[in-house]
Amino acid sequence: MPGTILETQPIVGVLFYSIIFLFGIVIGSFLNVCIYRIPKKEDIVKVRSHCMSCGYKLEWYDLIPLFSYLFLRGRCRKCKTKLSAQYPLIEAANGVLYVVIVLTNGVNVESLLYCLLSSALLTLSVIDFRTYEIPLGINICILALGVVRIVTDYTNWSSYIIGFFAVSVFLTILYYTTKGRGIGGGDVKLMAACGLLLGWKLIILAFFLGCIFGAVIHLIRMKISGEGHVLAMGPYLSAGIFVAMLWGQQMIGWYFRLFE
Repeated sequence: MPGTILETQPIVGVLFYSIIFLFGIVIGSFLNVCIYRIPKKEDIVKVRSHCMSCGYKLEWYDLIPLFSYLFLRGRCRKCKTKLSAQYPLIEAANGVLYVVIVLTNGVNVESLLYCLLSSALLTLSVIDFRTYEIPLGINICILALGVVRIVTDYTNWSSYIIGFFAVSVFLTILYYTTKGRGIGGGDVKLMAACGLLLGWKLIILAFFLGCIFGAVIHLIRMKISGEGHVLAMGPYLSAGIFVAMLWGQQMIGWYFRLFE
């Protein structure tokens, strides 16, 4: 059960979750590469990491997640240009997400898939927030996770297949009737791919949560910072997906108990 290690063996538990966090920030370092390079159509594997200002090719000791940024005080080793705070924030956020998932869901294949999904959602959320576009490659990666989910839980395959269509069909109709003004094509693909991974009940809940998050948060942003009416739905849908995948079953159970 989640939390058992911390309860029965605190030292072992702290060590275990520290390793989970370290693994998460290492993956988070790669997410930063994706966030910067994918919108620019740059190679995310072959090209070495470098300073955006002076072009200095980073050495291995410049690439230690979180610690290199802190040691260098957030500046390039060569030209001393201030580095974006995004680097440590994304790394730390990904590490925290991994710990939350394992704490909540335990150590199993499902948690591994959820960790990878969370990394994909974090990446596409930042990209969509900046560019109003969700990269097709990220949706394909999520779709692949959905296929793995069906294989590992094949007795419930129908729930995942229905999940693929449960929200995406409605959004596809909305997309074509509004000629792309009501919802983006990337959002449609995102909900289809995540539906294949989560199943129809959780993806419907995720969609409603995402819409609520989007409406409330964007209205606040419009009031405070003067944002326009156009919003990137990716970050809000991603938040809804994350909440639904970890706590959706409890939320659905609570809702139906209200009518008993």
